Amino acid sequence: MLKNVLSIALIAGAALVSVGAQDALQLKSVNVDWPAGDSLFTGGAAADAINNNCLACHSTDMVLNQVALPKAAWEAEVRKMINVYKAPVDEADVAPIVAYLVQTKGAN
Repeated sequence: MLKNVLSIALIAGAALVSVGAQDALQLKSVNVDWPAGDSLFTGGAAADAINNNCLACHSTDMVLNQVALPKAAWEAEVRKMINVYKAPVDEADVAPIVAYLVQTKGAN
């Protein structure tokens, strides 16, 4: 009797796994359209840090079309990119990036 119960349980389990596996393991391709971003931030050496770090994910248009923010808010945004989104920004580049953002999109 125990053999029959175990056999039924094994067959039922295998059937459930095979049915569930078909639904759970469907991979789908996704296309993402990145914004055109072949332009650089202007400002020469003052823009080096933002050009070298931020253009990997953001276009200049996207950044420059943001609302004007005070320095503390821009610093919080840069820190969020580093800490939450794991942007590989060197600590030495944080201050120049924030300074550039405040200069171009800073609020009083």
